[in-house]
Amino acid sequence: MSKLADFFKAQNREFLKVARGQGGLPQIDKKPVRKLAVLTCMDTRLLYIVEPALGLNRGEAVVIKVAGARITEAFDSALGSLLVAVYELGVTDVAVVVHDDCGMVHTTADGLCEKMAAAGVSVPDIQAIRPHLEAWADPVGEPVPAVRDMVQRLRKNPYIPDSVQVYGISINPANGKIHVVEDSME
Repeated sequence: MSKLADFFKAQNREFLKVARGQGGLPQIDKKPVRKLAVLTCMDTRLLYIVEPALGLNRGEAVVIKVAGARITEAFDSALGSLLVAVYELGVTDVAVVVHDDCGMVHTTADGLCEKMAAAGVSVPDIQAIRPHLEAWADPVGEPVPAVRDMVQRLRKNPYIPDSVQVYGISINPANGKIHVVEDSME
């Protein structure tokens, strides 16, 4: 077994001890209490920051994490997750949360393709994915324009009903301060 698997198992044993000592984990419904989905970036600095910075506790929101908080394809797994949140879990509000100093600002299709080639991915496989990478990675810019673009994309998405309100928020990962960039009422 790998060192990482051993680490996970040891950490889980400790977690379970604490949970048992507190009478177990509280039972929470899978439907988010606030009827909110948060689409945010996968950046490690956002772990344990986004939810408390927005005043969210366990069970109050669905959180979807994807690089750059981006959905660009007609259908991808992030959009699929959002559709499940809306149609299966009763979500009525979506907050798109981007952040300062996002690595996606410097990520390009060319750079990703070069790194894939260096890692041994075949040229035909790279060529097959390049158009998707260009549409997904190349347009990412600074946080405020990026979140406005994503909010508009979601508001115009034919699969998301007009009744779903979409908000745009930028967060500073160093201090947790948020800025509401795009309010659904604007």
